[in-house]
Amino acid sequence: MRINEYIDHTLLKSDATSEDIIKLCSQAKEYGFKSVCINPYYVPLAVSELKKSTVETCCVIGFPLGASNAEIKSFEAHTVIFEGASEVDMVINIGALKNRHYEVVEEEIRAVAAAARGKALVKVIIECCLLNDAQKKKACEIIMKAGADFVKTSTGFSTSGADIKDIMLMKKTVGDSIGIKASGGIKDYKTALAMITAGATRIGTSAGVDIMKQFISGEI
Repeated sequence: MRINEYIDHTLLKSDATSEDIIKLCSQAKEYGFKSVCINPYYVPLAVSELKKSTVETCCVIGFPLGASNAEIKSFEAHTVIFEGASEVDMVINIGALKNRHYEVVEEEIRAVAAAARGKALVKVIIECCLLNDAQKKKACEIIMKAGADFVKTSTGFSTSGADIKDIMLMKKTVGDSIGIKASGGIKDYKTALAMITAGATRIGTSAGVDIMKQFISGEI
């Protein structure tokens, strides 16, 4: 298995500098990661750094709280895709889901999916640590109905990150209809592999280099 091709090499810290993003892109090219995952401000820089490589530019929107409205998320998606992002990871309106305002959640996902159609993949972050299993399942069902490409576990900015049980629940719910991204707290090869074995088709991590070094050295 080429685990590097599962990895979204991630840097979402608010104090990240241009130098940090350039280093992130250089690492992604060196190890052949699937994408770099960054904040909107740095999309043009990442696109420039990654040109002529196979690494995608992934950008978060509505991040990390998901509490902005559908129009704003759609505008964010339009903007970063215009600037060259080929994947967008959006956070759902978690409060709306918990309020059972399912039409609100579906509307915002549809708006982002429409902005991205034919241009970029859409991954939808549901922040599993804030939901019960029934809410996680409902979120997955809405995501499939609304036309997104992936469901994603976590922002990495809340109370906890990816969990094997959540990946298994997602896989049971979505099957092979859409992808599953495990993100948040994945720091080593064994954890990444366990997530993939459970059904994850993408791994979001800031520890991609460490994971690859463990894999290459056999420290697994």
